[in-house]
Amino acid sequence: MVGQFFLKLTRHSKNFIHTTTMEGKKKYKAVMLIDDNEIDNLINQKMLEASNIAETIFMHTGAKGALEFLKNIEKLSTNGVGLPEVIFLDIDMPLMDGFQFLDEFEKLSDYIKNNISIIMLTSSINPQDLSKAKKSAFVKKYINKPLTQDALEKL
Repeated sequence: MVGQFFLKLTRHSKNFIHTTTMEGKKKYKAVMLIDDNEIDNLINQKMLEASNIAETIFMHTGAKGALEFLKNIEKLSTNGVGLPEVIFLDIDMPLMDGFQFLDEFEKLSDYIKNNISIIMLTSSINPQDLSKAKKSAFVKKYINKPLTQDALEKL
């Protein structure tokens, strides 16, 4: 297949925006990774790229920054254009963990809450974490790290 490939990577205070455009339709216009571990973010980014699942990948190393990003992008866009359709959220992070993120996510606009699916992507094997995630109305799946091609195909 002959096509164009465009890569743009910018870094702003530990927040990354990665955009790829190739021939063919992507499953999602945008997805977001929220994980304090930059290596995990990079590995998951590479897996998302290899799966050709999204046009844009937003990466955040902190939950607070990701929440601010969501609020700002909603203000700047029309009809939520640019919002990620899926957020891959780690549980164990400093300052604000994944469950605290979910508590704050619940306070966001109905438009954001109704148009973004959250997938817990974690290394936690604690059954209480799984149980707590299942109780959240916003968490659609619970996946153990690392992200795999098989897990992405099941989305």
